[in-house]
Amino acid sequence: MSHTPRTTEAQYRRAVAFRELHDGPQPFVVPNPWDAGSARLLAGLGFPALATTGAGLAHSLGRPDGTLTRADILDNARTIVEATGLPVTADLESGFGEKPEDVAETVRLAAAAGLVGGSVEDSTGRAADPVRPLGEAVERIAAAVEAARALGFPFTVTARAENFFLGRPDLDDTLRRLRAYEEAGADVLYAPALPDAESIRAVCSAVTRPVNVLMGGALRLSVADLGALGVRRVSTGSALSRAALGALVRAAREIGEHGTFDFGADALPYAEANALLAAPAPAAPPAPAATPNPAADRESDPAP
Repeated sequence: MSHTPRTTEAQYRRAVAFRELHDGPQPFVVPNPWDAGSARLLAGLGFPALATTGAGLAHSLGRPDGTLTRADILDNARTIVEATGLPVTADLESGFGEKPEDVAETVRLAAAAGLVGGSVEDSTGRAADPVRPLGEAVERIAAAVEAARALGFPFTVTARAENFFLGRPDLDDTLRRLRAYEEAGADVLYAPALPDAESIRAVCSAVTRPVNVLMGGALRLSVADLGALGVRRVSTGSALSRAALGALVRAAREIGEHGTFDFGADALPYAEANALLAAPAPAAPPAPAATPNPAADRESDPAP
């Protein structure tokens, strides 16, 4: 089993800043870059934190979602952490392993990669039984929480109930699962692919911890709308990466089918792209007002 990773002061500050974002007056958006370039662009546009996307990474590697290894996920997360000074939380899929101890090890490795949070799903990856039994899922969330609490900083554990995302629109079971994950110690609750405002309100009303909602699909709700429903955090999943792929496919089809190049009018101008990527990365958040973490290693953080 791995030793508890050392924590730099900058990672500790990012972790505290990320946790505090969940207590702000309005929901905050944590967009999902898929590589260092998209992370730099999003950081330069003013977002306060970032989240990785497993699907976006898989597509960028020419693979379907669900085919990534833990090393794939964490190597990508490390490049995103190093690209900016922002807090980064990761899509840790189902924790990479069948035992709760495997999930705990994934959390420790995520912290060692510079991450300040991560989400763990209750999916199995098996078509015949895509969602884990509740007791088994709770044990895995509890193991993730225990590993997170042993770190030298407040690593934010997000527990995901996958029913709706996997085509099982069972709101009662989703609420039962999220309550159980909250009781197991999860810091944030998340049920991707909720279909409407009423289900979002039901989830937010069922738990006391912050709720993350996935946007970028069919739902037409603003950040203000989501805040009124009780949402504290909004992520985009693979929507931004798929938007980029959509622009690429439309441009390629225009060339192939019409022999024209009008797509260039909507492309990010060359000079603007260079300027955005040349801008300095945001600095790590300032030190919190509370007493600094005594377990934090005071060495400088390698992230630019």
